[in-house]
Amino acid sequence: MHDFIMAEDSELWDVICDGLFVPTKVAGEGTRIVQKLRKKYNDADRKTVEKNFKAKRFLFVVFWEALKTTHEGTTQVKQSKIDMLTTKYALFKIKEDESIQDMHTHFTSIINELYSLGEIIPRNKLVRKILKVLQGSWESKVNAITRDKDLQKLTIDELI
Repeated sequence: MHDFIMAEDSELWDVICDGLFVPTKVAGEGTRIVQKLRKKYNDADRKTVEKNFKAKRFLFVVFWEALKTTHEGTTQVKQSKIDMLTTKYALFKIKEDESIQDMHTHFTSIINELYSLGEIIPRNKLVRKILKVLQGSWESKVNAITRDKDLQKLTIDELI
């Protein structure tokens, strides 16, 4: 980070190491130093205060990028997560001993993770996927829903 900031402006590194510059003036009989009002800043004060803001911006950008990489991972890691979750979605089935509520929770967690990574599956595809995985004893209900409901408008919550 030192080299990155020094390449941009060596005085920024001084601001980061030494702290922010606060324009001051001598008050009274020369015994007190007080902060200047903004309207009393001269050109040198303004330039130095600008360095404060540039240094802050640099730090925010660097920290933000580090947080994003830590949270989301690199593009390659993100794509790997998307691929893994897409496979989970494609292979999703209700387990024999699983309740509808548990299946819904499991399904929703996969969908939410995909959504957080920027992969959005249309609502009607989600509804059709759930209807497709409901087998056996659910067949008559699935047929009735498919026949009587508009699957383009039906939400997962309405289905469950």
